[in-house]
Amino acid sequence: MGATVESVHVSAAHTFSKSAAPAIQLVEGIGVSGDAHAGTTVKHRSRVARDPDQPNLRQVHLMHREIFELLAADGYSVLPGQLGENITTAGIELLDLPVGTRLHLAEAVIVITGLRNPCQQINDFQPGLMKKLLRKDESGQVQRLAGVMGIVARSGTVRPGEDIAVELPPEPHHPLTKV
Repeated sequence: MGATVESVHVSAAHTFSKSAAPAIQLVEGIGVSGDAHAGTTVKHRSRVARDPDQPNLRQVHLMHREIFELLAADGYSVLPGQLGENITTAGIELLDLPVGTRLHLAEAVIVITGLRNPCQQINDFQPGLMKKLLRKDESGQVQRLAGVMGIVARSGTVRPGEDIAVELPPEPHHPLTKV
């Protein structure tokens, strides 16, 4: 099975979870139409407080469905959209993609900018969940498992069930870091 869109989500307010939708409209250089995080400059409240003029590298949040399965094995019940992602994917290792990867979803294109940095709201959602999404591997390196962030490079409508084509950037590839 190839990479697909599992579900799509949007929230006009700065809520932790986002509601499922039959489709979302991606707008080039802006993000998800109608979403609180859409815009050319950063919209995440903590980042706005530090520097409201910084570019928005977090226009679209994507998470892989497979993470919910791993969390379920540890006793957590998390459904798509509940961790605030706009697009839930299946069949793609989002966290292993390099910076600059282009994801083609129908006519839309998202360029991956980096990793979501999990925040305290995750523990507010379900106590202890943060340790599952922000942890250290055997070598002591921090792993951020709460999905990836991207910017919209080409507008288009995204619906559940659509295929995702992955276009890697030219080498050398750079690993994702938090954005």
